[in-house]
Amino acid sequence: MGRGSQAVTVRTGQAALRMGRRSLLGRLDLELTERCNNDCIHCYINLPADDTAARAQEMPTDEVRAILEEAAALGCWTVRLTGGEPLLREDFETLYLHARRLGLKVTLFTNATLLTPHLADLLARTPPLGKIEVSLYGMKRQSYEAVTRTPGSFEAAWRGVHLLLERRVPFVVKGALLPPNRDEMEEFEAWAADTVGMKRVPSYALFLDLRCRRDSAARNRRIAKLRLSPAEGVAILTRRPERYLSSMRQFCAKFSGLMGDQLLSCGAGRRRGSVDAYGRLQPCLLLRHPQVVYDLKTGSLRDALTVFFPQLQEIRATNPDYLARCARCFLKNLCEQCPAKSWMEHGTLDTPVEYLCAVTHARARDAGLLREGEVAWEVQAWEERVARFVEAP
Repeated sequence: MGRGSQAVTVRTGQAALRMGRRSLLGRLDLELTERCNNDCIHCYINLPADDTAARAQEMPTDEVRAILEEAAALGCWTVRLTGGEPLLREDFETLYLHARRLGLKVTLFTNATLLTPHLADLLARTPPLGKIEVSLYGMKRQSYEAVTRTPGSFEAAWRGVHLLLERRVPFVVKGALLPPNRDEMEEFEAWAADTVGMKRVPSYALFLDLRCRRDSAARNRRIAKLRLSPAEGVAILTRRPERYLSSMRQFCAKFSGLMGDQLLSCGAGRRRGSVDAYGRLQPCLLLRHPQVVYDLKTGSLRDALTVFFPQLQEIRATNPDYLARCARCFLKNLCEQCPAKSWMEHGTLDTPVEYLCAVTHARARDAGLLREGEVAWEVQAWEERVARFVEAP
């Protein structure tokens, strides 16, 4: 692509951005690889860094560049580069700079272990404008590498973090609460506030997802054993009760209600999409069900956004258990139950996930939205309960 045509693309994308709602695409997630140099015990996606079969199937540089160009032309303003570990891609710098030259804000998800002085200088010289989110798994080598199962990953991650700090490249950190590092929460949060300057506590993966490729029943069983119990999850969520209750009241005031049989009710596929490492577009990163995947090798982002994704909004639940429970549950939006979670757990779009149901009911009982022994789909006067909860002093 010549310099002149690239300049036109930038102007087109920026014009669409200024028009705001008229753009077809607001945000695009771009998974550059499923491979990772860590082997985290809880990961729902990672493949080995040296997986030659996966690498051979990944989109080549020109294909990724073309997707970025079409996204910008459609008005996209933010692209999230993720993986696996996106820094494993030898063409990462090329793709990153291409996105920035197109006028796109870049959000980068990384474990920081592959950051080099050169890449840190690049991020300082050409800021992503979006967030850099660094996943960290422990404050000590023993806990960290018990999660990553990769010798040397502790030193590599903290070396990468210090490269960003030294160059004053803004970033945030996040974690996953797992048996090896659960006792380090307070230390992690104090460090994030004091050293990184985070005003909010780091986000955590609490209620772990299973493998979104459904590629290993054994790994799924191991992930399930790492999950917090519903009571443990509620105890962690409510550690700062005033802040938690305030956010819960705001959420319930805005989102409580019955969703009926519509499955994609969360906004997935509406002016947003996720491209996997092999050029397949889906409504969100986790949802890999064949019924909702669009192959960009034989189509375009525009066609997917204007024809294919609107058709997905018409998909309705048919599972009797879902219709009897989830469709009639006023806590549905508080629950993480969605087609992606159903896919990962059961290989369907509309099978209730018992673990998520138990977590949501535990949260609702703690907040006083449910009495002991009640189930949310049987509550008749739920509007009154929500109103009392939202208006409570």
